[in-house]
Amino acid sequence: MKNLFSLVFAGIIGGMITLMGVYFLTTSPIKNASDIEKYAQPVSNNLNLKPGSVATVFDFADAAEKATPSVVHITATSGRNQQNNSGNPLDFLFGNPGEGGPRGGTGSGVIYSSDGYIITNNHVIEDADNIEVTLSNNRTYKAKVIGTEAQADLAVLKIDARQLPVLKKADSDRARIGEWVLAVGNPFDLNSTVTAGIISAKGRDIGIIRGNSIESFIQTDAAVNPGNSGGALIDAQGRLLGINTAIATQTGSYSGYSFAIPVNFMEKIAQDIIEFGSYQRGLLGVYIRNLNNELADELGLNITQGVVVTNTVESGAAEYAGIKKDDVIIKVNGITVNSSPKLQELVGTKRQGEKVNITINRGGKIKQIPVTLKKG
Repeated sequence: MKNLFSLVFAGIIGGMITLMGVYFLTTSPIKNASDIEKYAQPVSNNLNLKPGSVATVFDFADAAEKATPSVVHITATSGRNQQNNSGNPLDFLFGNPGEGGPRGGTGSGVIYSSDGYIITNNHVIEDADNIEVTLSNNRTYKAKVIGTEAQADLAVLKIDARQLPVLKKADSDRARIGEWVLAVGNPFDLNSTVTAGIISAKGRDIGIIRGNSIESFIQTDAAVNPGNSGGALIDAQGRLLGINTAIATQTGSYSGYSFAIPVNFMEKIAQDIIEFGSYQRGLLGVYIRNLNNELADELGLNITQGVVVTNTVESGAAEYAGIKKDDVIIKVNGITVNSSPKLQELVGTKRQGEKVNITINRGGKIKQIPVTLKKG
């Protein structure tokens, strides 16, 4: 009898637990999908989530759909004979056309304004006698060159078209290493091709532009190939982040590293060309080198990142403002400077007469010096 009583008691308790569970489940405020959305923590499909945010499966389709109509196909031809530059391990994406016969090739471009301005790389259209731009809807236009800046490898074209789709622009200074990006262009004449990767590094100087150049590339591992030159690098929200320009390769094809001109720098040059016909470059007037451990010890500093002023240009902007030899530039307008290319990029977005606030480390003391840039 004692065992029987125990079994009955256990059955009663189990039944009560089951009934209570059913009751709470059926009376829960979350009854359907809309209620679940109401009570669930909101998430964003932007991958750049703040720490502690709930991640979600991301689909690149929306970003690609925004970008592809704003990326164009460019065909450039010239009566001049081709030249083979294939010995360079860091080939431009325009490819190696070979030798003999008229020069010609294809590349990409990005619609800069709805009234027909197009941004591309200078090497895509350099020396071309005839340039054609084909939109994503297959309409083709003759293009004229408005201006170029060879030292930044950028060019502005113009076609006779209106109401063209224009991408929103990201802030390339705020782009982060590890952030997802998409490359949109026309590799090997395969129109409107989209590839994905991440930002691998920023402020890269790879020594491919000759002369008094400005190289501060965004490095990515998004696959790009000959024909991608001048195309768009976009962020996960479909905003323009840069102009794809070069690849590191021994073969002429993608080998894992690609480089893009940051959109902030591109926009400054493009706007100058459209307004003035040429890039209005403001100069700081300094000779510089990257800070390293050895140099930091020599200067008695406890920092290892920044740009050392090895000398100033006589009567230049920096000298006039009070910047001296051995000063270490660590910020420009509040943005951290950890390499010479980054300093050149930040100053390069300003023009003659504009003021920049330079933060320096002078013998361990931090100073802020306003500098009015002089003509480049």
